[in-house]
Amino acid sequence: MLFSSTLFVWLFLPLLLALYFSVRQELRNLLLLAASLLFYAWGEKYLVAIMLLSITANWLFGLWLAREMDRGKGKAVVVWSSIFNLGLLVLFKYIDWIFELVGLPLIGTFLPADSGLRELFLNPDGRVRLPIGISFFTFQAFSYVLDVYRRDAPVERSWFRVALYVSLFPQLIAGPIVRYLDVAAEIRQRTVTEDGFAYGIRRFVIGLGKKMLIANLVAEVADKIFGIPAVELTAPVAWLGILCYTLQIYFDFSAYSDMAIGLGHMFGFRFLENFNFPYISRSITEFWRRWHISLSTWFRDYLYIPMGGNRHGSARTYFNLVTVFFLCGLWHGASFVFVIWGLWHGAFLVIERLGLARWLEKSRPVAHVYTLLVAMIGWVFFRAVDSQQALQYLAAMAGLNDADPLLHQVAHFTDAEIWTAIIAGVIGSTPWLPALVNWWKGLAAQGRQGLSVTLEYLSIPLLLLVFFECALKLAAGSYNPFIYFRF
Repeated sequence: MLFSSTLFVWLFLPLLLALYFSVRQELRNLLLLAASLLFYAWGEKYLVAIMLLSITANWLFGLWLAREMDRGKGKAVVVWSSIFNLGLLVLFKYIDWIFELVGLPLIGTFLPADSGLRELFLNPDGRVRLPIGISFFTFQAFSYVLDVYRRDAPVERSWFRVALYVSLFPQLIAGPIVRYLDVAAEIRQRTVTEDGFAYGIRRFVIGLGKKMLIANLVAEVADKIFGIPAVELTAPVAWLGILCYTLQIYFDFSAYSDMAIGLGHMFGFRFLENFNFPYISRSITEFWRRWHISLSTWFRDYLYIPMGGNRHGSARTYFNLVTVFFLCGLWHGASFVFVIWGLWHGAFLVIERLGLARWLEKSRPVAHVYTLLVAMIGWVFFRAVDSQQALQYLAAMAGLNDADPLLHQVAHFTDAEIWTAIIAGVIGSTPWLPALVNWWKGLAAQGRQGLSVTLEYLSIPLLLLVFFECALKLAAGSYNPFIYFRF
C-alpha cells in the first residue's frame, strides 16, 4: 500500500487514527501491529509469512542469545542469526542471479509444474518473487539481535513488541532503518502531544508534496529518456535525463522518509532523520553522511567498525571501505550495475583519503561540482538496466554519440510543469526551508511574537494548497512508483 495513494490517504490512515485514539492505551500496540500486517499484506498477501518468519526467528535468537550471554557465551547464536538473515536475503533476492552466474537454471525450474509453491514464490518468468522491503525488514530484525549481543539494547521477551518494531508500517517498506534501542521505550509507553501530532501532519504533507509534485513529474522524464537507446541521445537530452533521475531518487526516497517520520509522530514515535540535503555536499565522504543515513550508519556500526574501521592502518582502512561499499551496492539489488555503483563510491572515498579531500578544501565551488558530478555518474549505473547501457549513456553525456540532434530534443520531454518541478527540485535540494523555519522560530525569542504567529497562520493555507494539489494528482491516478520498494 502506497503512502501516496487514495486508499491510504483517504481510508487507511484516517480510519486507523480514529481507532487508535478511541481504544485503551494497552490495546494500541495490538491495533498498530494488526494494521501494519494488513498494510504489508495488501501488496504481498501470502509473502507476509516471510516477514513473520523473520520476526519470529530473530525474536527467538534474541531469547537464546540472552540465555547464552548469562553464561558468558553468545557468539554461536550471532553466527546462526547471521546465517539465517543473510540466507533469507540470498534465497529471495540473489539466488537466481547466483545461479545464472554459475550457469545453472533458475531455481524455479526445480519446482514441480503443478506445485502451488510456484504461484506463491515465483513470478510468471520463473524467477523467485522478491518480497517488498525485504532488505529493510531483514536488516532491522537482524540489528535487534546484534544490539542485544553488543548490550546496546535489552532483550525483548514479548513477541508482539518485536513484531511491532519490525513491521511498524510507517517505516516498514522503505525505511528509515530503525534500531530497536531507538524505539524500545516508545513501544512500551508513548504519548502523542498536540504539537507532535501537528508536526507529524506537516511533515507528512511536505513528504507527499515532494513525492507527488516533484519526484513523480521528473520520474516520467527520466523513464522516457532512459527508455530510449542511449546511442540515439544527444548530450543535452542525456544530461536532462540524469538530472531528472538525480532529483527523482532524492525526492522520491526522502519523501518516503518524511512521510514515515510524520506518521511516526502521529502515533508517538520519533524516528531519526534519514537525509540531510546530500546534494550540498563537498565530498563523497560528506555525501554519505547526508544520504540514506540509516543505511550508512547500519553498515558503519555492524560491518565497517567490526572489520577494524580505520584502526589498523591505511591499507586495511581502504580495503574495509571498498568492501563495505561493494556490499552496500549489492544490498540494493542482484545486478552488476549496483555493484559498480557501490565500488564507484567506495573508490572515491579511498581517493579522498589519499589526499583529494585536502585539495578540495581549497575551493568550495570546485568541491561541490566534483561531488555532484561523481554522484550523477554513479546514478547512471544505478538507473541503467545493465553496464552496457550505462557506458553508452555516459558516452552520450560526454557528447561522443553520433546522434541525430533532431530525433530527440529537450523540448520533446519538457513543458512548463516539468520545468517548474525541476526548478523546485533544485531549490528544494538546498536547506533554505530549514533556514527559513529557524528564522521564523527565532522571531518569538526576539520579541516579534506577532510576526511569528502571522507566519504560522500563513503556513497553514500553503500546506493545504500542497495537499490539494497532491489530492488532484491522486484522483487523476498519475504516475506513482516508489523506487526503494524494490529493495
